[in-house]
Amino acid sequence: MENRQDSTILNAALARNTLDEIPQAKSGAREIVGLVRHSGKIDGYQLSDGSTVSREEGVAMAKAGDLKGVGVAHRGDTEYLKSIPDGSEGNNLGNLPTVSG
Repeated sequence: MENRQDSTILNAALARNTLDEIPQAKSGAREIVGLVRHSGKIDGYQLSDGSTVSREEGVAMAKAGDLKGVGVAHRGDTEYLKSIPDGSEGNNLGNLPTVSG
């Protein structure tokens, strides 16, 4: 049982290392509850207040502390959001429903 817990901690630490930035969320920060996709790619996010924002707006909001539970990563020159590892698979961005934007 201890090896499983150690493995979970190690995996979470490795996942955190893939993030460029983990902004501190402000009080009242919103959560991402859905993904806006076009041709399979994430174009934006639906927020807990029902609004939708583009991927770029989401990154800017996260950096400003206006979103909670996410960090900023990059692929090439493109920044995007990733869930902050917390041991729960259910709240990972990739597990959120696709919504229309």
